[in-house]
Amino acid sequence: MPRDRGASPAEWPGLDGADERRFAMVVIGDVGIEVRATLPDVRFADLDADRLSYAPARAVVAGTAVNLARSATRCFRRVDVLAKVGDDDFTPVIRRELERLGAGDLLCVEPGAPNGVSVMLRDQGGGDGGGGGRGVRLLVVRDDPPARRLTGRVVAASAARIADADVLAVDGYSLLSPVSRDALHAAARLARDAGTRVAFDLVPHDVDARLPADGVLPTLALADLVISEAPTLARLLGRPGPTTASEVRALPPVLDDAVPGSPLWLLRFGPTSLERVLAHQRGRPPIEYSSGYRHGVERAGFGDRLAASELYWWLSED
Repeated sequence: MPRDRGASPAEWPGLDGADERRFAMVVIGDVGIEVRATLPDVRFADLDADRLSYAPARAVVAGTAVNLARSATRCFRRVDVLAKVGDDDFTPVIRRELERLGAGDLLCVEPGAPNGVSVMLRDQGGGDGGGGGRGVRLLVVRDDPPARRLTGRVVAASAARIADADVLAVDGYSLLSPVSRDALHAAARLARDAGTRVAFDLVPHDVDARLPADGVLPTLALADLVISEAPTLARLLGRPGPTTASEVRALPPVLDDAVPGSPLWLLRFGPTSLERVLAHQRGRPPIEYSSGYRHGVERAGFGDRLAASELYWWLSED
């Protein structure tokens, strides 16, 4: 955990990217098309009938792998995206977006399969109407996207790229299918054997309601760094979600008991589980820092901006 670069990764290298691009990353995760809109005049809780709302809406290439890559290319010298995608009119759009971002294309196309599509709607939240508040997010995702069928064979085909990277970034959506879970574990083992660090983002934030702890703990044991909202991780380990900073600070001994080794835990917490981060690693004093998120800051994509700066900060320790 670097201590001489500034008070937090949000300050150095900063949320807008690093002055010097360093390190190589391979990202494994979802890739697809997402339709996004923030509804300035709607609160979901008030809806009791059909409603037409005019608001800025856009379709973007998204998914966990692309979202992280979009931020990581501002910090990292090389970013490769490894994913299984569909075979339809969106496929060339996805590839053009990776090229535009400057990210490497390690995509595997599944013949005849449609690409994953999601819809993300956020309501007006606290009534500011400007989209800067938290709001309530409704995310609807295609129920069987190609990413759930990523295989160990596809991962093995990119073994050299993973071995040549400084970090492999993976996330919990891959755990939702036994096929992609096996591929994630194969990639993590390959990375560890090659000396490439493994970073794991514990999502979805309700993963504890979707998988038992023993469906997640083996992945945590393979990780060198884990990013998680503190309530998610606490619930996964059978504890109440912390509601105060002192309760978050009580989690490290629980993590040390549950997971072997000494991964670096980045536990996000605060009013919206994003404002503060507690960094803990076995045998070292914890560090607590501000994420830079506050009221009025655009929430969409903020977590990935923070993760990219945190990964760069972490790798810079050496």
